[in-house]
Order: sequence, then C-alpha cells, then structure tokens
Amino acid sequence: MEYPVMENRELSWLRFNQRVLEEAQSKQVPLLERLGFTAIFQSNLDEFFRVRVAKLLKKKKQSPKEEDALTGMTPKQLLHAIYDQVRTLSPARDAAYHEVMSELRDYGLEQITMQSASASELTMLSEWFKREIRPIAMPLIADKGKPLPFFRDRALYVILHLESKSGVRMGIVPITDQYPRLIRLGGGRFILAEDVILAYAHTLFRNSVVIDRTIMRMTRSASLETEALGDLRTGDQITDMETLLQMRKRLPVIRMELSETFCEPALHFLCKQLKLKHHQIFYAKAPLDLSFAFQCKDLLPLPQLQYERLVPQLSAAVNPKRSMFSQIRKQDLLLHYPYESIRSFLRLLEEAADDPAVVSIQITLYRMARDSRVIAALCEAAGHGKQVTALTELRARFDEEANIQWAKTLEHAGVHVIFGPDGYKVHSKLLLIERKMRGKIERFTQIGTGNYNEKTASLYTDYCLMTANPQIGEEAACVFSALKEQTLPQPQTLLLVAPYGLQSRVLEAMDAEIQQAKLGNDAYIGLRLNGLCDKIIMKKLIEASCAGVKIELLIRGICCLIPGVPEQTEQIAVRSIVGRYLEHARVYLFGSGERMQVYLGSADFMPRNTMRRVEICTPILDPALKDRLFSDFQLQFHDSVKARIRQSDGDYLLPSPNSDTIDSQTLLHRSAYPAPDDLS
Repeated sequence: MEYPVMENRELSWLRFNQRVLEEAQSKQVPLLERLGFTAIFQSNLDEFFRVRVAKLLKKKKQSPKEEDALTGMTPKQLLHAIYDQVRTLSPARDAAYHEVMSELRDYGLEQITMQSASASELTMLSEWFKREIRPIAMPLIADKGKPLPFFRDRALYVILHLESKSGVRMGIVPITDQYPRLIRLGGGRFILAEDVILAYAHTLFRNSVVIDRTIMRMTRSASLETEALGDLRTGDQITDMETLLQMRKRLPVIRMELSETFCEPALHFLCKQLKLKHHQIFYAKAPLDLSFAFQCKDLLPLPQLQYERLVPQLSAAVNPKRSMFSQIRKQDLLLHYPYESIRSFLRLLEEAADDPAVVSIQITLYRMARDSRVIAALCEAAGHGKQVTALTELRARFDEEANIQWAKTLEHAGVHVIFGPDGYKVHSKLLLIERKMRGKIERFTQIGTGNYNEKTASLYTDYCLMTANPQIGEEAACVFSALKEQTLPQPQTLLLVAPYGLQSRVLEAMDAEIQQAKLGNDAYIGLRLNGLCDKIIMKKLIEASCAGVKIELLIRGICCLIPGVPEQTEQIAVRSIVGRYLEHARVYLFGSGERMQVYLGSADFMPRNTMRRVEICTPILDPALKDRLFSDFQLQFHDSVKARIRQSDGDYLLPSPNSDTIDSQTLLHRSAYPAPDDLS
C-alpha cells in the first residue's frame, strides 16, 4: 500500500494531542499526573480551535477552493477531517478521565454527582445553592423576542429549555468565578459547582416548566491580526493591541460543547442564533472544563500519585563563588533546563544590573513569568543608569495583556521599550550585555531555545548558551541595531537570522551532506524541533534521503513529513517524546564526527519561523559542548519509554519492550545531580 509523504499540519497536530492523551491513558504515569494530562489535552484542543480551526473557517468563507499546499485538501475537507478526528478523540478523553477518577476513589478522592451524593450532602448542597448562588445569580431569558446574551469564551453556562406556547424559550445561568468551582464535601469528596447549579437552576425560573437542561461551553475564535484594526489604528502599538484584544473578545463562536444531549428545538434555536452548524456541536461525558484537575493534587497530596520530586540543579560547570562574567569569558557555558537551574542565567543578569562596568543591556522578551526576576533585574539596571533596551513582543498570542503590562512597567522604570518590525513577530531569545573596561567594549551574549520565564524553565526542556565570543557579540549587536530601527536584521556570518538568513543557510548545510553522501562518505542530519512543516526544507530532506543521508528527526509536535516511504523517505526516522516535561529545545546537527556543525536557537522549521518571524540560532563552537548536545540528542532519540516512533502510514507507536529501558528525561535529570563525592 502506498502512503503519502506529507501530511496536513492541522491533522499532524491532532496526532500530537493524541500522544498527550496517551499519557492520560498510560498505566506507567502516576494517577494525578494522568488527570493533569486530560486537562492539558483539553487546553491544547481549545487553543487549536481558537486559532487553527478559526483560520480554516475564515479561509473556507473567503477562499473556499484554495488547496492545502501539502495535501491538496480544501478548507471544507480539512474541517470535516478535523471534526471527525475530534469526535474520535473526545470519547477517549472522557474514558481516560473516568478511568482515572475511578482509580483515585481507592485513595479517597471522589467526584460526587447529585445522584451519588448522600442525603446529608444533598441538604448541604441545597443550602449552599440558597446561600451562595441565589443571591447573586443573574438568570437570563432568551426567546424569539429576546436574543441570546453574549457568551464569554470558554465560560460555563447552565441552559434550560423552558416550556413556551410561542416557540423556544431558554433560561440561562452563567457559572462565574464569584464562588469556588470545586466544592469540598469532606475528606477527598468533592462536587463541581455547575452540577449543583444544574440541579437547582429551575428554582430561579419559578413560573416556568423545564423541558430539558444541560451545561454548555462556547469556544470563540481568537484569530485576529492587527490588519483588522483598519481605521482604528493609531500607530501607538500598545493602544492598538489593547483595541485588538477588545475586538477579539467579540469574535464569532466556532464550537459548542454540551454536557448532555439537548432537545432538538433548543439546539436548533442556539445554532441559528449563533450561526453554528450541527457538526460544530460536541458532547462530553467528562466535565466541560477540566482545569480543576490541578487542584486535586492539593486535595490528595500523596507522593505515590505524582511524579517523583526533582529539583533543577545548579550546573556543574558554573562556580557559584565566581563572577559569571569571568566564567563566561573563560569558556562558553551551556545550561539545560529543567535539569539544570535557570538561576545561573538570572545571576548573570543580576550581576549585570549591579556591575559599574556594564554600560548597556539589550534583550528580546516574548513570554515572562508572573513574578519575573528578569523584569526586576532590567528595572534595577535602568535605575542604576545603564542603557537598557527591551524588545517586548506584544503579539505573543494569549500573552498580549501580560506583555502590555510588562512594557508599561519597564517604561516606568526607565527601560527603553521597543516593539518588533511591522508584520513580523520577534520570537528570538537573545540577550546582549556590553561592558566597558579600560576603554574597550566586551560583549557577553546569551542565546536560548526558550523564553526568559522562570516558571516554564522548570517545566520545559530548553538550552541556554552564554558566550563571550566577540564575533557572536558583534552580530548580536547588529541584530539589535536593526530592531531598534524597526527593520529586519540582515543575514550574519555565524548567527542564523530569520527571516532572511536562516532557511537558506539550513538548505546549504543539507546540500553539503547530500554531496558527502554522493561521494560515498558518512552523511548525517539530526533535528530536534517542536514542529516541521516548511515545505522547502521537507523537500530538501526528501532529496537528502534519496541521496543516502542518514536523517534522524526528534520532533515533539507537528511533523508533516512521513518517514519510511519507499524511494522517498527511507533514510528518515522520526520520533516524538511526550512525557513529564514539554520538549521545547531546537537543535540542528549537520555532518558527523569532526565535520559536525551544531546550532541551537528559537526557530522551528515551520514557515512562520523560517520566513515570517525574527529568529536567532547560534553555532556551538566549543567541541565539548557540541559533543554534549549530540550525546543528549542520541539519548533522546533512543528513548524507549516516552518516545513514539513514526511509521510509514503516519501513525506513532511506542517502542517494543526490550531489556534496555531508556527514559531520557529521567536520565538527564539524574545526570544533573552532583555525584556523592561532590557533596562532601
């Protein structure tokens, strides 16, 4: 049977989320972590609908015959394929949730329903409803004379179909955050607020007979770019983004989720009012909002139900008693989060804020932690009179409001805040510190694969390179000079800089390996990415495979290239790790042995990264660090616990059980802990 060699990116993403769901189904994962994976699966799917499905719906309306570049599918065909796949995955999520909750019952954690509650609990819940809900409830009526109210994105509502002689009449009760959603009943027993409100909502509509009732959750589009501002555009990027965020809240509903079946007349009324089709309705037997799952760790704090506690360690290469500047001047330093702590990088930034010799700090900011030490250090540096420039990316999706506030905080502290070139997100992770000693400027550059975010540094796997290499520092300065002028950086010699100087350099490196293979020499390409869907790069990988280049792709999420297809991708192997930590690093390996070139940086091989964003990737010049990155890559590629192996039909399968059990994330964490002799 012949299989296609490329897959649509949306369908590939759904395969990734299926791998997330497999963690919720896995008996090897602790129960409370499995529960968390059901919530992650749902959160991922929410964002997928808000962004990717929303864009397809827009494309279906504006360009219905436009075909997907990789598969030739029209927007309509893609949407139906997505809906079909989601209808397969949703029952699996429900089953995983109920299986986990059933097993947790043996440990004392139990979700109660109104049907399973005891008589005394029902009395307590009735009193809770009268005391907490009835005084603040805002029951709404909708019928042919009263349109539906505005439904907030992803909020929960209790919906009642009320008897009426003049057509469909509906009662609506919003579930708000004015009261706890998770109601504790004693011990580990709890019930969700929406289930209680569903049971007693009829008392809020005393003069009506209830025909049917359900819990509802709407998903709204979040696909809105700055072009939508039109005449509202002021030229002030913060003001424009605030306007855009207000507009986004009013975008159309694109999905309706219901907790139970609902009578057809009421459904028809809802769909007509919201301009939805019936295939945009999805039913769930698990709670519609699973975000409460993470609270269950507090209800049942048993260590055996959670991952073993592992603490990010200080890098063995960093001396905590010596200045970071002196250590980086001596040798390049590489941190690997979350196995090694971000504290060494934070120390560099905080030392820079206090060091009288530091004259300037320049940094790109994409997503920051809520209580950010990075922001605090930048503000402190500005307070000490240093020239501090922070490029704050206001268009970091779903972090726009936070970034607006950080921009205002930085400006108030005296930091020079700039924004990216029009139409291009600055996704790079780049820091440049300039010190002036004896009249000479020395530069310290940090380039990473992850955000300057202390929280995600304990959850995502990322690399952070700190170097005093003069040429890298000079090229980083050129990048910042362009960004301060609101222009796109030009190609550099050492750094790979998108959008003009990354894709072409990657293709050149691949061409070099193709030539090596044609000469009969060992040729190798290894890529560690979050996503691969750049058609130009994928075609080059196919060409390399046909030439005999050995290709290993370690890709966590979207992978539109299918390996093992005869005469096309036979030399390509694809693996994906989904485990305790989110695999987030980007590493490129070209060549073998002494010829190997190694790069790390912010860019996946997706058109948005290679052609429509400002991205920075740096070569690794230290031979020991190159060996380390290659060793990490090989360890992960041969993971036999969490790595899924992609087949020629597109499916992902776990490795066959064997005597060599390799859990790469656990092994990397173990290797970061100091040896017993080091602790004495």
